[in-house]
Amino acid sequence: MKMNNIKEKITLNPIMTFIILIIAVIILSWFLHLVGFEATYNKINTSTNEYYQVTETVESLISIAGIKYIFQTTVSNFASFTPLSMLIIVLIGIGVMEKSGFLKTSITLLTKKSRKKTITFVWVLICILSSILGDLSYIIAIPLSALLFSYGRRNPMLGIVATFAALTCGSGINLFLSSADSSLMTLTLQSANLLDSGYTLGTKTFIFIMLAATILMAIIITEITEKYVANKIERYEFKEEKREFKLGKKEVRGLIFSLTAGFIYLLVFLYNIIPGLPLSGKLLDDSQVFYIDKLFSYDSFFSNGFVFIVTMLFVILGLFYGLGARTIKNNNDLCDDLGHSLDGIGKILVIILFASVLLNIYKYSNIGNVVVANLARLLNTASITGIPLIILLFIIGMISTIFLPNSQAKWVLLATTAVPAFMNSGLSPEYAQVIFRFSECATICLTPLLAYYVIYLAYIEKYNQNTSAIAMFRTLKYQLPYAVASIAVLIILAVAWYLIGVPIGINGAVVI
Repeated sequence: MKMNNIKEKITLNPIMTFIILIIAVIILSWFLHLVGFEATYNKINTSTNEYYQVTETVESLISIAGIKYIFQTTVSNFASFTPLSMLIIVLIGIGVMEKSGFLKTSITLLTKKSRKKTITFVWVLICILSSILGDLSYIIAIPLSALLFSYGRRNPMLGIVATFAALTCGSGINLFLSSADSSLMTLTLQSANLLDSGYTLGTKTFIFIMLAATILMAIIITEITEKYVANKIERYEFKEEKREFKLGKKEVRGLIFSLTAGFIYLLVFLYNIIPGLPLSGKLLDDSQVFYIDKLFSYDSFFSNGFVFIVTMLFVILGLFYGLGARTIKNNNDLCDDLGHSLDGIGKILVIILFASVLLNIYKYSNIGNVVVANLARLLNTASITGIPLIILLFIIGMISTIFLPNSQAKWVLLATTAVPAFMNSGLSPEYAQVIFRFSECATICLTPLLAYYVIYLAYIEKYNQNTSAIAMFRTLKYQLPYAVASIAVLIILAVAWYLIGVPIGINGAVVI
């Protein structure tokens, strides 16, 4: 009993951990600036298609400019912090689905006669494939995973851990080309064209190796979740007694109402993102080349309104279920349901506040860019080819992801070195991009500098039943077995593909 009390006393609250990390970044930025920590790397001039050198330096936060920046941007940065705004909006829709009974009815029906392991595998696979949605997948999947496991009488914290692992370890693998992949392809091509002006890449260049990676990672994450993490995570006690779910006439009517309304809503939007049909494609950005960019470009209506589109779908499903099942009888019921998921999120908002401060000052300090730019130089100085070069890029990508989670920001610093190094060794530019994406999957779940890590942390804390908070590093420890497995599986897959020499996709090769 005494040991338990001591353990509770020394557990560092996540909010306090963020405060310590903020102070650490401030001091580190001052020290690195003082010692002149910097890096020079090559960047491509898209007008002349030539290299030019850029020097990255660390900006000190212990300076007049740094202190002014912290005080001037903290409030505005929190107000515009993307995870916060997206979470609040999506939770409105999830609240209606949950309170009306739509989620409980539909999830119970789908999972009632299914094996737990099967449900986990299907959900993990969905999460991996959802990377095509970009960052929105974190906002939708993490809250829903807690409800999915809870309605299945399983520990909701286990669902949150498995979901975050699937979203992160699967962030760089997908059967479908995402907007992030498209941006990376542009950088890859620019670097490749410096050596071969006629080099091209297609949208199905990576499909074969990504199919294998998707299936393997879904299996591995499921196995780790069921056989290891389920036994390590904190226990969760359900307050209410388990009652057998019975599907009555009201529930059936509610499902018919909601699914019909949802289908009509989706049909309208799907028609408007299909190009080439009469009066269709109105939500696309026609200035883009790839379809995925037409959907998710900066100027695309679909991209800019996607969070609200999804939220409205959730509201419609919950509302029409409530009307059919008579769980929503008047406007007061609907308004109460809209705010249901926002009840008791005060602590979540505080955690997000300090996370936003950390990410804001870290970005200003430029530490991540300088670290990655210095790592990129290793590819220039190392005179290696073949498997050693593949493993070196993988390791550099893993370490870089800890300090700079953003894919495009990293590849800007790495591509101009990695792609020529691969081409000079007889390896293809697209294979270099595959290795880079695989390396991200291996460690992105271990960095608190990922903007959407705070959503994972906040929901673990929300479902924590212990009297003391769960330490931030404990939530990262939950992800460690997934990271280790990802490293082993993806390196073996990448090297095996190289040794076998089969295409990585349509018109995509390992060697040139």
